[in-house]
Amino acid sequence: MDLIQAIKERRSINFFEPGKEISDGQIKELLAMANLSPSSFNLQPWRVVVVKNPERKKALRQCAFNQPKAEEASAVLIMIADPKGVEENIDRMLDSWQELGYMKPEMRETYKGMAQNLYGPEDSLKRKIFAVKNTALFAMTIMIAAKGLGLETHPMDGLDEECIKKEFNIPTDKIIPMLIAVGYLKSGVTLLPRAFRRDLSEFVRFE
Repeated sequence: MDLIQAIKERRSINFFEPGKEISDGQIKELLAMANLSPSSFNLQPWRVVVVKNPERKKALRQCAFNQPKAEEASAVLIMIADPKGVEENIDRMLDSWQELGYMKPEMRETYKGMAQNLYGPEDSLKRKIFAVKNTALFAMTIMIAAKGLGLETHPMDGLDEECIKKEFNIPTDKIIPMLIAVGYLKSGVTLLPRAFRRDLSEFVRFE
């Protein structure tokens, strides 16, 4: 499936085929493609917990307001935005820039300071927004790539974040903007036509 077709045909699926598995290899292929997503300063402030075990999906369902797709999907990805992504990844990113010729060695501290000034202190609102917006880019790429691989998805923001953090041992300083259910459309289900979309004239302005 080409990219334009994947974008046009991607839907948020509510009914997944229970018991149909996705291999670890398929999940890794999907996430490796999505890991090419753009991010601010290339800092990639995201983490993922892949939930495939039936009992663990059942536990996750209880943290997602009992939504069946959290248990019926082949896998559910817990998307984690990491405000500490600046400190954790800045040096490796700058090493890469320097090795590949994107940056002269004498500019290293300048760029490091720019990143830290742009995204604010670790516990600031600015830093949290940085982490969430970049994780959202990663998440959207996951969903488009999944469609290209013949998989269906559904982003879920109906969740109890504290419940998930406790159940899946996720540090309290991380942010969970969404879950992504991944799997196959349930046999016999026919999707209704795509629902309401605003006309471009309502939200686009050219200047």
